[in-house]
Amino acid sequence: MCLAVPGRIVEITDPGDIAFRVGKVDFGGIRKEINLAYTPEAEVGKYVLVHVGFAISVIDEEEANRVFGYLKQMGDLKEELGEIPE
Repeated sequence: MCLAVPGRIVEITDPGDIAFRVGKVDFGGIRKEINLAYTPEAEVGKYVLVHVGFAISVIDEEEANRVFGYLKQMGDLKEELGEIPE
C-alpha cells in the first residue's frame, strides 16, 4: 500500500529549473524539504500530498484536514487493536 501524506508549504526555493524546485513542507510541526517538480502550481500556504519526498498534487485545506482525520483514526485503531488489519 502506498500512502501520501498532506502537508502545508511554508517556503519555496526556486533554483530556476523546475526539476530542482523544492519547498519546506510542514507536517503538523515536522518540517521536511520536499521536491515540488510535479506540482509547478504549488505556492506557499497551499497544501500538497507528499509521497516519498515528492509533492504529487496540490489539495485544498478541507481535503488535507479530511486526510489528517483518516490518519488519526488509523492511529486510534492501531492503539485499540495493537495492529491495523489488512
